[in-house]
Amino acid sequence: MKLSHLRELEAESIYVLREVAAQFEKPVLLFSGGKDSIVMTHLAYKAFYPGKIPFPLLHIDTGHNFQETITYRDEFVEKLGATLIVGSVQDSIDQGKVVEETGFNASRNKLQTTTLLDTLEHYKFDAAMGGARRDEEKARAKERFFSHRDEFGQWDPKNQRPELWNIFNGRKNMGEHFRVFPISNWTEMDVWQYILLENIPMPSIYYTHNRNVFQRDGMWYAAEDCMTLKPTESVVSKRVRCRTIGDVSCTGLTLSEANSLEDIIAEIAATRVTERGGRSDDKRSESAMEDRKKEGYF
Repeated sequence: MKLSHLRELEAESIYVLREVAAQFEKPVLLFSGGKDSIVMTHLAYKAFYPGKIPFPLLHIDTGHNFQETITYRDEFVEKLGATLIVGSVQDSIDQGKVVEETGFNASRNKLQTTTLLDTLEHYKFDAAMGGARRDEEKARAKERFFSHRDEFGQWDPKNQRPELWNIFNGRKNMGEHFRVFPISNWTEMDVWQYILLENIPMPSIYYTHNRNVFQRDGMWYAAEDCMTLKPTESVVSKRVRCRTIGDVSCTGLTLSEANSLEDIIAEIAATRVTERGGRSDDKRSESAMEDRKKEGYF
């Protein structure tokens, strides 16, 4: 298997990361503990080596995360010697800025937007780098590398700047900021092949493990304390793994026996279900992701 295209993607992403460091005064890298943000952080480490990553990492903590993700986050940040900032959705709820959803399908996923915008404003960050990829979802396919946000943190897909010859325009007015997506041109397969190539340690939750789960609307969910089961739902133990990691309440689990990176790559090559096909937050409406992005979501 030829992997030269991975080095081309790596070089492109490193170029974007260095452009961010050169053009903006206070950039930040959004870190969720998922594979895309892990790869992006690894790229940032390579981009500025032997110096440290010149911007902090920002995790928006819903309070309903998988414990494996939080454990990995803390160990990874310490290993890199990076600075971590945590924005808390629970704090936003306690301050009355957002109202927690109730019911069987309640999720804190959408509430992250307010916490994110408040945190960006508090620290005066003028560029927030995210691990979104264009192949993930139709709304994300509309993003440029440098994605302008107005003073309210909102995104207008019709107001995107041209990026001919990878020349990026980071000029903005007071109060505005940019979202930057260094791995826009990567696919899910590229990400996993790169993780294998670079031998990047990953959270254990990405590999097959036994977990108590329940089924809802054809999807398996983790039976964690934050999940409220319907009377017709029952908890069983299954061999599962995460294909994409988000808030526990919206992350579907995949029945799998993939115990290695090679197994995961083979599994992805054979599947016909999209990566975000296991994310219930994308199923709330036909335009769920685009609506959230216009409000300031990742």
